[in-house]
Amino acid sequence: MPTNHPAAELRIAVLGVGQMGGYHVDTLSARTKGARVTVVSDYSHERATEVASAVGARVVDDPLEAVRADDVDAVVIASPGAFHEAQVLACLEAGKPVLCEKPLTIEAGTAYDVVLTEAKLDRPLVQVGFMRRFDAEYLALRETIATGELGNALVLHCAHRNPAVPDHFDSTMMLTDSVVHEVDSARFLLDEEIVAVRVLAGLATSAAPSGTSDPMIVVFETESGRLVTDEIFVRTTHAYEVRTELVAERGTAMIGLGHALQTSSGGRWGGQVTPDFVARFGQAYADELQAWVDGARRGEVGGPGAWDGYAAAAVTEAAVEALRTGGRVEVDLQPRP
Repeated sequence: MPTNHPAAELRIAVLGVGQMGGYHVDTLSARTKGARVTVVSDYSHERATEVASAVGARVVDDPLEAVRADDVDAVVIASPGAFHEAQVLACLEAGKPVLCEKPLTIEAGTAYDVVLTEAKLDRPLVQVGFMRRFDAEYLALRETIATGELGNALVLHCAHRNPAVPDHFDSTMMLTDSVVHEVDSARFLLDEEIVAVRVLAGLATSAAPSGTSDPMIVVFETESGRLVTDEIFVRTTHAYEVRTELVAERGTAMIGLGHALQTSSGGRWGGQVTPDFVARFGQAYADELQAWVDGARRGEVGGPGAWDGYAAAAVTEAAVEALRTGGRVEVDLQPRP
């Protein structure tokens, strides 16, 4: 069944059904129009069977076989990043639209190879899972910047805080798996590329394993000379917080404050901070999947593409080097095909 036929129900294979992939299966099955999960693949056959049986899908142990299956029109990749390159390239070879969770691949060079491979096709097929582009607050802030309502944007201040992560989530992973979201958010909000990175690693929290710098401050420089700061702190022990403040010529704007409910009692005021990424970005994930499905059925890409995945990989690769050297590292961004 051709995926560019608007009336066709998009039959989807989901590769990797851990926390993120399982969430996508649920969302595609319960909240997404025009889509049906037909195949589930995971290194754990038991986990794949559990997820597949809940939505009436079948299990295919080999993810590349799942991509090529006759009852699959499009693919969602939520497997570990090390497997993304082979799985994305299999989707391109099969001519099937793919939504790939970040990272597009684990190295900038291989991500650029994906960009070049896709450029040889008749149409783009890759969408990357930067869901913040679908969040209402990020969209409103982007509009504020684009219209010049507060004058020219000068600085973005970002904060990305998690309550806890596993011990193996070291300083490098903080950059490649968490800061990567701020990389894409900055590119999206300011509509320009990041050209250089610095990383400041100071006093670590006592919750961090030995040798891990948590928190860190990452500083990005953009093409036009704007600055972006990002505080990454993944072991706060209390909540999930993602904030961005715009500093412009005639004012400031802030998103991510979580002011849905404020209370005042006993001489104190406050509210509840979101406990995890699903609570904060659940609607953005749902809108992301719907846009991807709608785009795939029209023969289009409904969100950030392969180039965005590559650009983010190039910036985080520079950030890792900046962490290692303690200096300013320029981003090595290859020509856009």
